[in-house]
Amino acid sequence: MPLDIIQIPVLNDNYIYLLRDEATGATGVVDPAVSAPVLAELARRGWSLSHILNTHHHSDHVGGNLALKAATGCVIVGPRADQDRIPGIDITLGDGDSWFLGASEAKIFDVPGHTRGHIAYWFADSDALFCGDTLFAMGCGRLFEGTAQQMWTSLTKFLALPDATRVYCAHEYTEANGRFALHVEPGNSALVARMADVRRLRAEGLPTVPSTLGLERATNPFLRPDSALLQQTIGLPGADLVSVFARTRHMKDEFRG
Repeated sequence: MPLDIIQIPVLNDNYIYLLRDEATGATGVVDPAVSAPVLAELARRGWSLSHILNTHHHSDHVGGNLALKAATGCVIVGPRADQDRIPGIDITLGDGDSWFLGASEAKIFDVPGHTRGHIAYWFADSDALFCGDTLFAMGCGRLFEGTAQQMWTSLTKFLALPDATRVYCAHEYTEANGRFALHVEPGNSALVARMADVRRLRAEGLPTVPSTLGLERATNPFLRPDSALLQQTIGLPGADLVSVFARTRHMKDEFRG
């Protein structure tokens, strides 16, 4: 049975996700930046929080950990490679591990690049990937603690997943990401069509997340270093994929469009 997934917008552009395994009632929250909106949603639905699932240590992902643990007694799950920076962590996970929220199984990926100890959770039976700040809709995370090679290797793990996989990233960055994507792949018709949809959704105050991996493959420049158009636009025709990715990431860091 697929997870029941509830999206909670918080702060300026963060998304927190409540996950409920209907078979057992186990309920998790992914990357709680703050506690109050989570507690309010749990109370509204009559759910009891059993777990926190952290992807990485940044405060806008773990800021609610200790308050939620104090209020609910929940268990905190997070990256083994960065356990010293996850407040209240109880269970540590790493690449290739399986972990269960009730009866729902998540496969764990180590995906360093944005931070040194980032992980992602893939619930295959729910077609759901919780990727924190590694992959965004039409974007990827800044390389704060890792290298371009590390981030590209991390992203290739996602490229191996099915097109139907829903990408539950942690921020509403899509419209800004799309403007850059159009800058580096202006002739991508799928991207042009997607941006029209994104602008309509944002004008109506609606989220653009989740997307799907199929859509990201077609429109996200950070998953498309093999694109001849992208390579030509950024001045690296025929270059290796890591070099193309690195140049694209650097250009995004400098982009003011």
